[in-house]
Amino acid sequence: MIFTDTHTHLYSSDFDADRPLVIKRAVDAGVNRFFIPAIDSHHHKLMFALEKNHQNMFLMMGLHPTSVKENYKEELAIVENYLNQRTFFALGEIGIDLFWDKTFLKAQQDAFKTQIHWAKHYQLPIVIHCREAFDEVFEILEDEKSSDLRGIFHCFTGTLAQAEKAVSYQMKLGIGGVVTFKNGKIDQFLKAIPLNDLVLETDAPYLAPSPYRGKRNESSYLTLVAQKLAEIYQVSIGDIAKITTQNSKDVFGI
Repeated sequence: MIFTDTHTHLYSSDFDADRPLVIKRAVDAGVNRFFIPAIDSHHHKLMFALEKNHQNMFLMMGLHPTSVKENYKEELAIVENYLNQRTFFALGEIGIDLFWDKTFLKAQQDAFKTQIHWAKHYQLPIVIHCREAFDEVFEILEDEKSSDLRGIFHCFTGTLAQAEKAVSYQMKLGIGGVVTFKNGKIDQFLKAIPLNDLVLETDAPYLAPSPYRGKRNESSYLTLVAQKLAEIYQVSIGDIAKITTQNSKDVFGI
């Protein structure tokens, strides 16, 4: 079985003490494709070092919405410069986050639209971060929808109606540890969404699945998410691995 973690922050300082062991545990568990989201310029060197030192690390480039501040245009210029220099596999993670602060909503909207335009130009998928901002994200996707726009709704935690709407914009749903939570809610309706519209992710070191909830997450725990999906869809975990990895290939092109 080959699993794909479509969203893992393996360059995080949470892994500084044991990163090689964390990656080995993941590979031993069958996870051997790791897609690495960008946050902002403070993290780029860490991402590139991860790619250099470990196999099967596929980097994204983008400006995370919580990093959109007064200097966001300078940060976007750095993103654009990297896109001109080398290969990335997505614009991500990008989007809108209104959980912590609504001060920079207009800037977040501008940054999101700008990066969607770059995704279209470079024929790359987008990986969307959406927290308490479904209406705002959908408004932009409605304006920007086209046959060449595709991607992933990272860490999907919305309703069935929101899931169906996300899929209608050619977005896969990124399913992680939340699906294993007793109060996660998405497990109650997920079967109504075809498996072909899902990809697996951990968002490590965040959002560890049960029974590790509240502890550091890591990519090897992806198998717990897969097992939960196997129960929901009443298929084998091997089917989950095969289908979701193919879905990730359809999104990222690799």
